[in-house]
Amino acid sequence: MISILLASLAGLSDLISGLIPFYYKLEESYTRYIIAFAAGTMLGAVFFEMLPELRPEDSVYIGVGFFLFYLLERLTMIHSCGEYECTSEVHRIGWLPVLGMASDNIIDGVGIAIAYAINPITGIVVALSVIVHEIPQGLTTTILLKRSGVGKLAILFALAVESILYPIGAFLAFLVPNALNTAVLGIVTGDFLYISASDLLPDAHKKFNIKVIFAVIIGAISIFALEFFVKM
Repeated sequence: MISILLASLAGLSDLISGLIPFYYKLEESYTRYIIAFAAGTMLGAVFFEMLPELRPEDSVYIGVGFFLFYLLERLTMIHSCGEYECTSEVHRIGWLPVLGMASDNIIDGVGIAIAYAINPITGIVVALSVIVHEIPQGLTTTILLKRSGVGKLAILFALAVESILYPIGAFLAFLVPNALNTAVLGIVTGDFLYISASDLLPDAHKKFNIKVIFAVIIGAISIFALEFFVKM
């Protein structure tokens, strides 16, 4: 049940961050730092916690996860951009990117639960990385739908649906046979690699900013430090 609680916290992060654009207009630099820190935490989770839990034969599933979410993003135009960076028309189409992000949330929920089943520390690290990543995602959901002319109640409904999909994914993880746990973790690892390296980092570095670089490094170091202190 702890894994379901962790997944619920990820959903709560999505919901709360999605409420921010209703009441506060974030500066471009703030969103860039959030995205950079999220990228660092996800990469830290991959290199310091998730990869060590995988077997050599699971490496193919990392590739499957990477290209699966590459296709998902290209087909639905998921994009964790800040408000000032969403200038392309593809970021104004509204519900399709939201549906893409929502489907990704189920996988994240499954990943949290599977990682926790393999190693509780890994599950906690994965959950914390997802929680941080959901801040720019929640912001993006609201910004996309507001720009498409969607009303406040509809946006709140979309945020609620996105949020509940994390614990639903965690529940679904209990249907996965134990023999497939590391394969599923490999797919989620590929997902993390794609989101962090191909989505978040390019967004964070659209303009050179040394503080953004530090935000990425601090995000990775924070995961390493968390793992170190938990294992002490």
